Amino acid sequence: MNILLLGSGGREHALAWKIAQSPKTSRLYIAPGNAGTASLGDNIAISAEDFNAIGDFVRHNCIDMVVVGPEAPLVEGITDFFASEPTLAHTPVIGPSKYGAQLEGSKEFAKKFMMRNNIPTAKYLSVNQNNIEEGKAFLRSLEAPYVLKADGLASGKGVLILQDIEEAEKELGEMLNGKFGDASATVVIEEFLSGIECSVFALTDGSKYVILPEAKDYKRIGEGDTGLNTGGMGSISPVSFADTIFMKKVEDRIIKPTIKGLHHEKINYKGFVFFGLINVEGEPFVIEYNARMGDPETESVMLRLQNDIVELFEATINGTLDKQVIRKDPRYAVSVMLVSGGYPGSYKKGEEITKLESVTDSVVFHAGTAIKEGRIVTNGGRVISVSSYGKTKSEALAKSFENANKISYKGKYFRSDIGFDLK
Repeated sequence: MNILLLGSGGREHALAWKIAQSPKTSRLYIAPGNAGTASLGDNIAISAEDFNAIGDFVRHNCIDMVVVGPEAPLVEGITDFFASEPTLAHTPVIGPSKYGAQLEGSKEFAKKFMMRNNIPTAKYLSVNQNNIEEGKAFLRSLEAPYVLKADGLASGKGVLILQDIEEAEKELGEMLNGKFGDASATVVIEEFLSGIECSVFALTDGSKYVILPEAKDYKRIGEGDTGLNTGGMGSISPVSFADTIFMKKVEDRIIKPTIKGLHHEKINYKGFVFFGLINVEGEPFVIEYNARMGDPETESVMLRLQNDIVELFEATINGTLDKQVIRKDPRYAVSVMLVSGGYPGSYKKGEEITKLESVTDSVVFHAGTAIKEGRIVTNGGRVISVSSYGKTKSEALAKSFENANKISYKGKYFRSDIGFDLK
């Protein structure tokens, strides 16, 4: 089977690593890929959002399946694009329709979907230029901290959690006036839920589903979850509090109603559903949906998934997911993200990365890297994920931290406290 994987981050390298292991994979292409994916398949210099170029490549290279890694092509409608082109409609795409991708592309859409389907989530109000005063009144009805979310995609940076009511009202105005561009033309104000977060992943055909290994990620740049939000500084799987009792609640109260809602509302959805959850005194609530796998969670989850992922993709297309049994590696898998100096603010690209060959007993997933004149260089804020197995969380972390220290590039930074809040 010839497979085209779209994307260029750590998530895509981890997916490529898993896809390449399948005996069903004849040839793997990654568009555009990075310096790491080049060792697993053929990188193609096509943007994941250039639908016409992707379509031409699929037609001319006998592609049997397209797997969409990042959210932007899904929200922009790549699945619908394939379905609407007679010469592409027979090529299956792992990823929801444009309408289904609104679960991630619009916080307001997701909230309304949860309310319709009785899925536990924080109370909220959607605010735009027409009801700012109502929004301020809703803020004042809440207790601190105050949560403001840009309705649209904002690269993981469109969520503000503020302690001061005056600051919250000021930020609401700035968001509505374009702080996050069009993404914050509508702002969702949410009640703050106090608890500990985790990420749960399902693969669904819109009516059947399987649940993949769960993970917990770490968004803040600073130790102890301080500082600015990032795209993710590391992840860990399994999650200690996501035991059988908790996961039964997640499946019964959240996953089943979500998939039932997709089916009932006739939403074309063949792909991943990411459930961003918070554990409030043992009770799960949905913070957000994503329409794809998480990053950096994928770099831990793929290590623990023992199934052939291409078989799972085939079952998604063929409607046979109910015949699949997910097998999980019992070991811990952790991922530590190395980032560029200055991230998530301004940072330099093009710094040479060395000592990668010195890494042992860990899997290196490239996130923001490129090959320039034969050298591997930094090409993004999040640069490399060092992922490791261990019989215990501590053992897995020790391996990742040891190898993270070996890798060298100017401005390298990583958090040395991943997993600090888990038993």
